[in-house]
Amino acid sequence: MHTAHFSALSAKHSQLDKRIATETQRPLPDNMLIAQLKKQKLRVKEEMQR
Repeated sequence: MHTAHFSALSAKHSQLDKRIATETQRPLPDNMLIAQLKKQKLRVKEEMQR
């Protein structure tokens, strides 16, 4: 496992986490966007586990 690759994935994961949190805090959250972000986050997480 490349540590640079892993830390890049880790950074992307936390960035997606923040975007999801920000979106859910809005008065009218975009549920489609949240679902997309969660899918991306899951993909990143799976990639990290390999």
